Amino acid sequence: MTTISHAPETVGFGPLRITFDGRVLRPRPWTAAQSEWAAEILADAPAGPVLELCAGAGQIGLLAIAPSTHRLVCVDLNPVACDYARDNAAAAGLADRVEVREGSMDEVLRDSERFALVIADPPWVRRAEITTFPEDPVLAIDGGPDGMDVAWLCVETARGHLMRGGAVLLQLGSVEQVDLLRDRLREEDDELEISEVRWGERGVLVRLDRS
Repeated sequence: MTTISHAPETVGFGPLRITFDGRVLRPRPWTAAQSEWAAEILADAPAGPVLELCAGAGQIGLLAIAPSTHRLVCVDLNPVACDYARDNAAAAGLADRVEVREGSMDEVLRDSERFALVIADPPWVRRAEITTFPEDPVLAIDGGPDGMDVAWLCVETARGHLMRGGAVLLQLGSVEQVDLLRDRLREEDDELEISEVRWGERGVLVRLDRS
């Protein structure tokens, strides 16, 4: 049995220093690609806040908004992750632009809230494969039978809170999961559609826009 360490650890994430412990998913350097793409999108996005779903320690959203004046709302179920996200925002000098909300994403947002960009890095490991990653908290990696359970919730949440002219930037684990997403959006005649896909060192980034 793997023992989860509660000892804080600090790592570099781009120019940021991110603190976390074993109860929170370790920041992966390659996920900075999502932050970089998000920052590109924000350069031409409507004026408005950014929403980060499944925020963990907050590193992706913090790095995304650092070059801009956008505000950030981070959402995560894990109270430990939320505490670290607040601490990391303060350490980055961004506390005045960052709000962290603990709870389910479909419960902590007001119906009237709208965002210029929604960033989501949901758990996307298939449940049958999570034992392959014994050092990672199960809550942070378990994406259900096909790895898409939380990703669907992220898309549904984004649909209800995206500003006109805004975008969604979603991290998935495989091309197969991108195909599942595309098929479901088509089946539901969804107002969101995939506009660009980028393959990274690990995982796949998907941009969605309103059709």
